[in-house]
Amino acid sequence: MASTDPPSPAVRGRLPDRRDALLVVAAAVAVNLIGAVGVPFTATESAWFAGLELPAYYPPGWAFGVVWPVLYALIGAAAALVYLGGREGEGRAGGAARLARDARIGLALFGVQLVVNVAWSPVFWGLERPDLGLVVLGLLLPLVVATIAAFDRVDRRAALLLVPYLAWVCFATALNYGIWALN
Repeated sequence: MASTDPPSPAVRGRLPDRRDALLVVAAAVAVNLIGAVGVPFTATESAWFAGLELPAYYPPGWAFGVVWPVLYALIGAAAALVYLGGREGEGRAGGAARLARDARIGLALFGVQLVVNVAWSPVFWGLERPDLGLVVLGLLLPLVVATIAAFDRVDRRAALLLVPYLAWVCFATALNYGIWALN
């Protein structure tokens, strides 16, 4: 017997209204600000980094400044879509909506992977430890995969927005490994 309940906004694939769109933009900006925490540790002009042998596939320095803001915007928008897709009605007196279990799990994984992501810069750059940076990325990769799977249970679009991030983290892992192996 088919359900008579209307499909959730995530299932219907509804476009966000103005308030929802503002939340998506705010989340994209917020995640970029969180991601910027690692910038002070990034010292490409440092004597330590200048002394490293880099793999042949190391991209030009400007690429990181272009790629990361775009990725942070995508993953912030993805988190907002999961939040919006996971709402279960309004709380008391028009308060915040309660989040469905799948959305809570997805957003918790998102938070953990974002902390691990931000931890890489102080470990790699601040401690000058490519070996430990590789350990951080070894933790980050399965967290990103788990976040994609969790987001997919709430909003497929959110999961797809994380795919470029996963690809870049795989590439970053190869870069980090290459630096570690050459030095």
